[in-house]
Parts: sequence; C-alpha cells; structure tokens
Amino acid sequence: MARIAFILLCHKDPEAIIAQAQRLTAVGDYMAIHFDARASDAHYRMIRDALRDNPNVVFAKRRIKCGWGSWSLVKATLNAVQAAVEAFPRATHFYMLSGDCMAIKSAEYAHAFLDADDADYIESFDFFESDWIKTGIKEERLAYRHIFNERTHKRLFYLSLDIQKRLGLKRDIPHDLQIQIGSQWWCLRRRTIERILDFTRKRRDVMRFFSTTWIPDETFFQTLVRHLIPESEIRCRTLTFLMFSDYGMPVTFYNDHYDLLLSQDFLFARKISPGATRLKERLGDLYAAEGVRFPISNEGRGLFQFLSGRGRIGRRFASRFWETESTLGRERELLILVCKKWHVAKRLLYRIRHVTNVPVIEYLFNEESTYLPDLGGIQSSLGKRTRHRRALMRMLFDYYETDRLIVCMDPGNLDLIQDFCGDRSTTRLLEIECQFSDDYLIGHARRVGLAGDRTPPETLARLLPTIRNDMTFESDRIRDQNFEHHHRIREVDPVAENAAKLSQFLAIPHDKAHEIAATEYLFAD
Repeated sequence: MARIAFILLCHKDPEAIIAQAQRLTAVGDYMAIHFDARASDAHYRMIRDALRDNPNVVFAKRRIKCGWGSWSLVKATLNAVQAAVEAFPRATHFYMLSGDCMAIKSAEYAHAFLDADDADYIESFDFFESDWIKTGIKEERLAYRHIFNERTHKRLFYLSLDIQKRLGLKRDIPHDLQIQIGSQWWCLRRRTIERILDFTRKRRDVMRFFSTTWIPDETFFQTLVRHLIPESEIRCRTLTFLMFSDYGMPVTFYNDHYDLLLSQDFLFARKISPGATRLKERLGDLYAAEGVRFPISNEGRGLFQFLSGRGRIGRRFASRFWETESTLGRERELLILVCKKWHVAKRLLYRIRHVTNVPVIEYLFNEESTYLPDLGGIQSSLGKRTRHRRALMRMLFDYYETDRLIVCMDPGNLDLIQDFCGDRSTTRLLEIECQFSDDYLIGHARRVGLAGDRTPPETLARLLPTIRNDMTFESDRIRDQNFEHHHRIREVDPVAENAAKLSQFLAIPHDKAHEIAATEYLFAD
C-alpha cells in the first residue's frame, strides 16, 4: 500500500503546521519539514518541540533563506527530500505541500488512488512551445544568469539582465536537456526521487545552470522527471487543486467551499484561507476518515471562471479601423436569430429555410463545427471569424449570391450583435424566448463544465439561481440596446401571436409565417 512522505515548505503559522503534521502522520504517512530560515526562530523551536516525539516527522538538516522565484526554493525542497528519503525507507511516494495546503480526500482514498496507477504526477510542458507562461520574461529566464531577486531587488535584477544582453552573455542550455515547465506541486514515486537525487550529485553542470535561472521551482523537477522517467509513467497533472485569478494571484478557499473542494479530482487543495476555521476543522477531520465516498464532478475551474466573469462583462478591445469602416452593403439584409437554446434556434432556422428558401447559417461565431464554405481561411477558426466578422459576412453574402442571409447567435454575443446592428445594411433581430426548467439548467451546467454527473444536489440548488439570472441578464442587455428592428417570439405565447412577429421579422405573408410558427415540437428540449 502507498505510504506518502509529505515535503512541507513553510514559513509561518506554527500552530497550523503542527496540526497539519499531526493530522497527516496520524494515519501512518510521513512528513519532512523545511521551515524558512528567514522566519522566526522561536516559531521553528515551537514546531520542533511539539513534534519532537513524532517518529513520522523529520526536519531538513539545513534551513535555507528562501526567496520567491529563486534557486533557494529548490534547494530547500531538495534538503527536505533528502531528509525524507533517509528517514523513511518505507515511503513509496513523495508529495510537495505548502503550509496553505489541506487534504480534500481521506488517506484511504489517497492511498488507493496512488496504488491504482504506478506513475509520477507532475505538470511538465515544453518550456518554449507551450503557453504556460502568461506574463513576464520567458526565454530570458534560462538564457541569462539571475543573481538578484526580482521582487526584492527589482532595479538590480533588470539592470543585470540588460547588461548581459548588451554584452552578449547569453548562455547555452545543457545539451541533453529539454526544458519543461509546470506547477511546483508534484507527487513523485520513490524510485523517481532517488534518480533525481543521484542525478544532482553527478551533474554539477545542470545544478549550476538551474541555480541561476529565474523561477527554477517551475522548471527543475519538471525537466528532470521528463529526462529520467519514461513518458508512459508520467501523468502531466498536479494532484493539488489550485486556481489563479485573471491577475495571476492564487484563488483562496473559504468556509463555504467545502462541498466544491471534495468534488474535485484532486487529493489536496491550495490555498486555504487562514481565517476559514470551519473549513479547516472539517478538512482536518477528513483525512483520517474511513468509508467516505467522493462523487467527482470536477467543475471547480469552470465554475470559478463563470461566476467571476459575471462582473466583468464588456468589450476588451476596440474595433479595428478596417472593421468599423467596412459595411455589409446598404442593399443587404442580415437577419439574426438570437436564442440561448441552440437546438430551438436551429429547428426554427431550417423551418424558415424550407418555407422561404433564404440561405441560413447556424451558430457560426459559437460552434467551430458550423458548416461554412471555403472562404480562403477566414472561416477556419472562431477567433478569425470573430475578428473579421464583417469581411466574413460580406463573403457569405457573395458566396450565396443573395441580399438576404439568416444566421444564429447566442445572447452572449452582444458585441457582435451591436456591431452588425450598427452597420449601414439592414439588420433585424428575432429573439426567441424559451422557458428554462431546472432539469434543462442542470443539463446546461453539465454541458459547459459548471457541474458534473456527480455534483451534489445541494451544490446544484445553489448554482441554479445564478445560471437562471445569467440567462435573464443576457436577454435584458440586448433589450436595453433598443435596437431598431428587434422582434421577439416566446414559448408561452400562442402560435398566432408568434406568427405575427415572424411575419414582421421575415417580411413574409402571414400564412407562411403561421406555417413556420406552428412547427411541431419547436420549443421541445
């Protein structure tokens, strides 16, 4: 059975560290602690005194003064790993933790999880080809030597970098290494750890290289594991659940996140708020629990993006001059079906085509798979379609040799709708208002990743009002624009009333509009 040696890097909150060590070792697991040498010596003595009689706890033999982004973090990790390897010969896995991490599964579950797959869990993506780095310097992390810390000596950090660039002091990467990057929160098997330690003793050139790279805790272990271990034995993921905001800051979890955390496909979570005392108590009791079932829904990241995005709705970039100055053509007419239930809009769309013979296109700005003719590559991706929307639409009018075209759009595409309604051509909107049952909203949440098949009913009950309000909000935003040709049909209205609206929207006789409005099962889910 798996036995875990936790590698804990910490620098504050000694009471929490003591409690964490006692919880994780109470079930037979181990812990090696590195307490930052910059932190309080009194706190360090408190931790050592409290855990002195715990045979499953060991301390790094040498404490390092740690600085974010510097080699010191890797060195501290290696010191703690070496202590754990020597002290715990029965440990099968080594798991990186911080003082802000807590278990979100029981030890029983964690051990079974690790026993089920003989593999290492570590994020490792190609440093140069991946887009893992979102901001800041990239190639310069490796190509130049970083002696100063960017956070504590910013001026010297960038002055040193600039001087090296001016003098052409760019260095080579060790020839046999393919640099990888990923999260520093990993779980590695014993034989992998032993190979890494052996490699560090033999390859002093590699150690010198990484010791002056910037943020090596995101590249050192990630690169060495790929270098030493077959790819088939590596799972390119972390077992610690963590999220980052749009500003690159870690998302903090609070008391009301308990159910969400337990439903994620991870063993630990980071970061738990120091003030979330109730959450800490519940998670603290969890690791030693037996027989607990964990229905995995894994909707955490999608749910966070959905909820945090509600307050930041708007256009991020201004329109390009070649978009704002172009036009579809004064004599042309673009008809847009706007509906959140895509299957309803598609059903109506093809009924309209059958009755009127007007060319129709499905959700071309929402679905990559929407059929479009070959227009020279402008149609090849959603990004291109959106950026060149007016040019794309002009080409579609030309392709179908028509002055009338009907397309579908999601209510969330307000920026696109505004753009087309502001064109010199005539743009008409038909908003299709549907009823949203709880079952439909639950299905929608699962389809877009806000919930999973095993999301607890209590979580869904709290989520449904937010989703329902979001649907209403999108519709209200469209109506607030007071577009000139805005028509609306509703699921709850009689066929005759919807037919009258369709007649106005399509500019067709009432009998043909009635034929369309009377489509059987038009609003069915």
